[in-house]
Amino acid sequence: MTRATPRRLLTTLLLGTSLLLGGCGYNDFQRLDELVKGSWAEVLNQYQRRADLIPNIVSTVKGEANFEQETLTRVIEARARATSIQATPELVNDPEALAKFQAAQGEVSSSLSRLLVTVEQYPNLKANQGFQDLRVQLEGTENRITVARNRYIQQVAEYNVKVRSVPTNFTAMIFGYDQKPTLQVQNEAAISLPPTVDFNTPASAPK
Repeated sequence: MTRATPRRLLTTLLLGTSLLLGGCGYNDFQRLDELVKGSWAEVLNQYQRRADLIPNIVSTVKGEANFEQETLTRVIEARARATSIQATPELVNDPEALAKFQAAQGEVSSSLSRLLVTVEQYPNLKANQGFQDLRVQLEGTENRITVARNRYIQQVAEYNVKVRSVPTNFTAMIFGYDQKPTLQVQNEAAISLPPTVDFNTPASAPK
């Protein structure tokens, strides 16, 4: 019996610890953290999808005579800045890095919107089926970006409420679960609109 006693004590201790951690929200933090990571990965996936579309759009539009070079250059440069940022999973825990990433993606959205407005002045482009197909893909991607961003914002909000609430805030302090920065961009309304795209120059957009 003496040999069994330490084992029973250890079992009881482990069981008690497990119940304590479960009751104080530890398991919830694990679940919510994974949901945040998953929703962030989807945001990145949709931004990458948009970045991959841009060179094709540029290649399609580059043959249009006298197309506004400055408009196209802005799109290419904005894409280059956005794709130069290494969007690691840790980015969601760094408010400053996340803000830079958002700003870069906002520039891409704004430049695409200006491009689509400009293309209205070129009847040949408007009638080009290849361009129209790309435009539909782009608008669909912008919509998916909006959905992915909204889902991420909701997941972060749920996680942050758990960090601030009693008694789970004590668990957060013990295990180092800090609040996560959310997606907040000044031109959020503009980012949510499907962009307008027109491109004209080489498809060698920087990656």
